[in-house]
Amino acid sequence: MIKQTNDGILVNIKIVPNSSKDDIVLEDEFVKVKITAQPIEGKANKALIEFLSKKFKIPKTSIEIVKGETNKEKTLLFKTTDVEKQNLIISSLTKG
Repeated sequence: MIKQTNDGILVNIKIVPNSSKDDIVLEDEFVKVKITAQPIEGKANKALIEFLSKKFKIPKTSIEIVKGETNKEKTLLFKTTDVEKQNLIISSLTKG
């Protein structure tokens, strides 16, 4: 689900577009991210990156979809070597 690498943190998520609000929900197997945007022309992916960027206070360019660009299940790379930021991201995604 969450793996630290030399480049940052890899996180497996499941995106839920067309939600009533942007939110992060913890499931047993994965992190579910609810996004209000529709999955049309990459709008949900863009909204996902914007939401996570604001939530974790990191630049949008530091979040990359490395797998699942057109799929609901995605692997994201949070490109940060700042240990405090990594700990914030990990604790937010594991504790809610």
